Amino acid sequence: MKQGPLHSVDSSDDVSGHTDLPSCGPLPTRTGVTGPAPEEPLGVVAVGPAGAERRTVLATLLGLDPVMLTVPAGSWLVVRHAKVPTRAAFVPGYRQPYSYGADRDAAGPALARPPRRVELSVAEPLLRHFTLIDTPDTGMLGAAGVRVLLDAVGRAGALLFVIAADQAFTGTELNLLAEVAPTGVEVTFAVTPGAAGWGPSGECAASAGTFASPDEVDPVAVTVEAHRAALLAAVPALAGARWFPVDGAASAADLRRALVGWSAGEGLQRASVDPPVLPGQHDRVAVVADPGDWAEQLDRQARSCSQRIRQHLALELANIHLRAVQEIVFGVGCPGLPDLLDREMAALSLLATVQCDHAVRGILADAAARVLGAAPAEGVRRRIATAVQYGLADHRNGGDLDRVLLITSTAGVANLTGTDAIDALAGYPTRSRDEVLPPVAVALSGGCWQQWRTPGNADHNAARAWSQRALREVELGLSREISRRFEVIRLSLGAVLSDAVDHGILLA
Repeated sequence: MKQGPLHSVDSSDDVSGHTDLPSCGPLPTRTGVTGPAPEEPLGVVAVGPAGAERRTVLATLLGLDPVMLTVPAGSWLVVRHAKVPTRAAFVPGYRQPYSYGADRDAAGPALARPPRRVELSVAEPLLRHFTLIDTPDTGMLGAAGVRVLLDAVGRAGALLFVIAADQAFTGTELNLLAEVAPTGVEVTFAVTPGAAGWGPSGECAASAGTFASPDEVDPVAVTVEAHRAALLAAVPALAGARWFPVDGAASAADLRRALVGWSAGEGLQRASVDPPVLPGQHDRVAVVADPGDWAEQLDRQARSCSQRIRQHLALELANIHLRAVQEIVFGVGCPGLPDLLDREMAALSLLATVQCDHAVRGILADAAARVLGAAPAEGVRRRIATAVQYGLADHRNGGDLDRVLLITSTAGVANLTGTDAIDALAGYPTRSRDEVLPPVAVALSGGCWQQWRTPGNADHNAARAWSQRALREVELGLSREISRRFEVIRLSLGAVLSDAVDHGILLA
């Protein structure tokens, strides 16, 4: 096998020789469940295995025909409240969504590739309380899809796991729930009838010790308790999670009331976290008389963070290449390559965004502390961050920072700019970002699906070579993008703090 795509890392700006280099701090090496921002809208993320009638449960909660919730395989469904019903598909590579009717008989658009998400807006009172998000079946997520799902669950605040009576939790599902359990996410379970009605699978029944005859027990209660016992044997931290059998509108009413009750409490809690006026938001902040060589340290720290992130992403891409080869040789084969790579690019984009945000916050705090003589209060930090954002447009080197890296069928990477282009890549978009930089965005174009799903195009060697070239191009594109981002951060933050030093007071 040829060497992986990431066998070199650009070291033209290597700063390892500086022993006094300001630390970039420990970068996040993986994404997971994070707490929601106060302004993040409430959401309930529905997950579960195929065959659990999850779509039927959601349709029952909303009072809709399940056909209206149909989306292409692998796409996310985001259901919001609106007076006028609409339905739109957000496809990477396009700035505008594809719109199609919101009635049950409306046909979806003919797309070259599956959309990252489909948004459905309906006038349903339940959606005034929270947004409802349906995700791909857990068996389709893969490791990369789970990481993207965990981020969405943390921002939304609630997880609804739907499982059928004759199904058992898989290892992937138990690991997912174990990661969510210690967080503040509200976890709720819905159990639906199996193919033969109510009755737990053999594994679940054994976990619950249910050996009584059907005439002596309530089969619904036994099934729910069997699933609960099987879960708690692996994830005891979810002992407080609520369970609801759902078989029709009447039984779904309790689940509906529970979700509305959660949203009322969660909404108040989020509103109380963000005060109307932050400390230092309007105060005059003096600058130290002699801040020293803060500009030099800012320069070295920005280049250090840029290099560390590029190196880490290079290693991530090397691992992605190995997983792609495994999919080609031992998995679905060539037809499964676009799906896998697109999920991996979504997770990689999320990781790169988190690392850049983390590093920029550290750079800003360290530089401000040297100039102001103490760690800045949150209000001061936000003032500086806002001023840096305003200055980015004056210091951009090479174009817009709102950029999508789109893998093409020729194993190249095309650039697409604009906030709308980035928004099309989100499975569950963020309403607003309290960060200086826009998110990193990488995805596959529709041509990749057309190429590798063409009947007869099943050359494993060609697919492996194509994936290697494509990921190498992604590495080069990300390396340039990360370097450019930290260069403009250095210039913009330097200008803001230089102005403060010159005037002896922070004017941001």
